Amino acid sequence: MSSYKKTYSNEQSLNFVIPIMVILFLGIIYMMTQRADSGYVSFILIGLAAITMIYWVRVIKKMAIEQKPVTFNQGREQETKNWLYDLIKNEGEFVFVAEVPGPEDKITVRLVDGMLFVRGTGGFSKEVPIEGANQMQIFDFKYRNGVLTLRIK
Repeated sequence: MSSYKKTYSNEQSLNFVIPIMVILFLGIIYMMTQRADSGYVSFILIGLAAITMIYWVRVIKKMAIEQKPVTFNQGREQETKNWLYDLIKNEGEFVFVAEVPGPEDKITVRLVDGMLFVRGTGGFSKEVPIEGANQMQIFDFKYRNGVLTLRIK
């Protein structure tokens, strides 16, 4: 089975939504003209409805142009900035604690020249510099309920 994964930009969505809005407003204005008597008040109200329609179409277009959708890379940058971990320094060892997605068998951890590499599922990959851990190794690995705990000696 194949799946259809075409994405739409804000501009393409607007090209679909705005004509529908305009048609609805024109329908409302038409209904107002049918109910209106020959008085000047009804024509003023119809004119105000038309001006309001034009105003809101412009506001919606402006909002869509100014608001950029979050792309995949921007989402990953934000995820990286929000990722929290603890690095606790003890005598001759470090304890590293962090949330990492995935089952235990899908998590890989390496310590190379003072740089800790952590990989989980879903494209999760982080690098953490650990000063003073150039000659150390990962001594203990625990993973429970999405929390990774490492002892580095």
